[in-house]
Amino acid sequence: MIRSFSKFLPPLAVAAGLAAPAALACTSLLVSKGASADGSTLITYAADSHELYGELYYTPARRNAPGAQRDIIEWDTGKFLGRIKEAPVTYSVVGNMNEHQLSISESTFTGRKELEGPAGLIDYGSLIYTALERAKTAREAIQVMTDLVAEYGYASTGESFSIADPKEAWILEMIGKGAGQKGAVWVARRLPEGTISAHANQARIRQFPLNDSANVLYSKDVISFAREKGWFSGADKDFSFADTYHPLDFGGTRFAEGRVWSIFRRAAPSLGLGVEYADGSHPDKRLPLWVKPDRKLSVQDVMGLMRDHFEGTPLDMSKDVGAGPYAMPYRWRPMTWKVDGKEYVHERAISTQQTGFSFVAQMRSWMPAPVGGVLWFGVDDTFTTVYTPVYAGVRRAPDNFAQGVASRGQFSWDSSFWVFNWVSNQAYGRWSDMIVDVRKAQGELEGQFLADQGDIEKAALELYKSSPEQARAYLTDYSCQQGSKVHTRWRKLGEQLLVKYIDGNVRDESGKVNHPKYPDSWYRTIVRDAGPKLAVPETPAPAAPDVKPPAPAPQSKPSVAPAP
Repeated sequence: MIRSFSKFLPPLAVAAGLAAPAALACTSLLVSKGASADGSTLITYAADSHELYGELYYTPARRNAPGAQRDIIEWDTGKFLGRIKEAPVTYSVVGNMNEHQLSISESTFTGRKELEGPAGLIDYGSLIYTALERAKTAREAIQVMTDLVAEYGYASTGESFSIADPKEAWILEMIGKGAGQKGAVWVARRLPEGTISAHANQARIRQFPLNDSANVLYSKDVISFAREKGWFSGADKDFSFADTYHPLDFGGTRFAEGRVWSIFRRAAPSLGLGVEYADGSHPDKRLPLWVKPDRKLSVQDVMGLMRDHFEGTPLDMSKDVGAGPYAMPYRWRPMTWKVDGKEYVHERAISTQQTGFSFVAQMRSWMPAPVGGVLWFGVDDTFTTVYTPVYAGVRRAPDNFAQGVASRGQFSWDSSFWVFNWVSNQAYGRWSDMIVDVRKAQGELEGQFLADQGDIEKAALELYKSSPEQARAYLTDYSCQQGSKVHTRWRKLGEQLLVKYIDGNVRDESGKVNHPKYPDSWYRTIVRDAGPKLAVPETPAPAAPDVKPPAPAPQSKPSVAPAP
């Protein structure tokens, strides 16, 4: 067996009620090289699931014997699905980037219920990691993935894949053909230079050019299959993959497209994309597949776009009573709920408590691949993580991120996932105060990594001229040292937070314990809810003592003169 993908259990199941997507699990952003500040291509991934444990896989390059086979283990469940022929040569992979700077991420959109349970051997997770081991470019990866499902069948529901190399960024959307049917229908589109795109559990490719193989690829039956099913009857040029195989509804808009909207509104505010594109009130208003950002995006900008709770919008999660006294922009599941017979929702933001790991993949065509590719990797919540540089050419993963260090069911101080989770869970309880400390430490670490990047790569490039292997060893040591540095700093931060905020108190820099009040807005909320029983009775002013007025002094009788 090549690798066990038992890190996932089934994706997040949404509470019954509203017609929400069945898997609200992941968010991905794509940046073409013409839209990035340095000419790199970039993709991101937030791998979200309540059962997900965040770790960084590493698979070395291999030469395989003739006739070798590869076990296919379903990524979501750890179930053995079967075996396929192994490639003669495979490439090294760290996380979701291989040694040629090819990177792949995904989000599940599920799609039509009629298409669930197809007859196939290859699940979406196996597609990702098999393609990373076998392909050098995004186009090759699309070919590998679509050939695999054609030969062995597809075992998952609908998926959107972000696939990028140093020159191109593509979106591939795929869905199986239903119970008992082998294969999948799919379409892939290349981002135009200067644009960005995103997907978040909703199919997004609608109409597409039918005769532009430089920018569009699709299965030969993607339209005819829909016609056979009776789902489409118009002209081929009007066919929409998303509207046919995953029609948009309120849940898809509010929970999925809402995250895409929040990326677009922040990257391109000049477009004036209002909240009506995200709140489900105007299903006719559809977001474009891609937009041109108002300015070119840096790696740091992209990290920032992956940190979002709809701040400053009508969907801002820190503004209602559910945020508590410390403006916490999170809501515990379920996302849909009823009170007195009426249904309500919690928002689904990009930054969420159930993220296992996330990354920003940076790919640069002007450098040798082992140096040009950087997987900025983080564990737990995107808002509180630290994106740590791990280079495409590394020979192993940093120890505290590595696969097998711990598990989702057993806490370990050796695991960065558990240390970051510990810090985040402290911060959730006193968000508006603690997040200041967290973001300060986060900014210091990431800022230093970005400031040092040029010098590190200059040294690696010098080594690469004489010995590519020495350059890879140098970058391996550097990446592992930074992983250890982040782990140590974050454990220290957790200890500092516990001491500073113990028992609702706040220690200042001199160590003095203070007792800050709740915000006035929260006191008013308490008063509205329970004011009468908490109010201090007004004590009437004491009455003046009952004192009788003094009796008048006796008057002396006037003297009467005798009558004459």
